[in-house]
Amino acid sequence: MDKTVVERMKQSLMDLKSEIISNLVASNEDFKEIVEGMDPKDLADIASDDIDRKMIEALGSQELKRLKLIDSALTRIEQGKYGLCVKCGKKIPLDRLEAIPYALMCIDCKTADERRNR
Repeated sequence: MDKTVVERMKQSLMDLKSEIISNLVASNEDFKEIVEGMDPKDLADIASDDIDRKMIEALGSQELKRLKLIDSALTRIEQGKYGLCVKCGKKIPLDRLEAIPYALMCIDCKTADERRNR
């Protein structure tokens, strides 16, 4: 995958992560108290760090799942595996990655996975 595309997707993932954390800060007092004493540049790292149990409790299950997927995508970027389906290894179409930058699977594998889980 082109380096400029990967960098653009990495920035998109970091922006999503910061947005989720900012929304949590705005909507949850316990989470806000934890974050207030931190340096703003650390916001992107908060979800990765085990700062406090209250923080994890503050995360809704959907947000926690998205943060884990975002972290996973960022790890795949560092490993040079971003944009490859974790099931079949084929390239995930750029349109799909632009819509869901933390996508793990190509459309065919994701569809098959959803059918099995019904």
